Amino acid sequence: MKLLIRNLNRTTTEAELLDLFEEFGSVQSLTLVRDEDANLSKGFGFVNMPKAGEAKVAMQNLNGKIIAGFKIRVKKAEPTVESTTSDDVEASDDDEV
Repeated sequence: MKLLIRNLNRTTTEAELLDLFEEFGSVQSLTLVRDEDANLSKGFGFVNMPKAGEAKVAMQNLNGKIIAGFKIRVKKAEPTVESTTSDDVEASDDDEV
């Protein structure tokens, strides 16, 4: 189950998040979304836990917990809908006069 973690302190590291979630079970992957320019966290990330039961327990125990001075929010990540890009729509040369 993929979880979304929001309202993280920008100084929170992947290792700190991993330690938090591994208390409740195995973690398949962890991604902390970063601002490339500042090389700091954007304040959110994703944790993928292969066992739904463990993920639910982690969510229940960590949602609302104060981590590094911030009250984090943990919920099930919603699947993303890919948007259509301009590359998907081809312009026709016949339209030119």
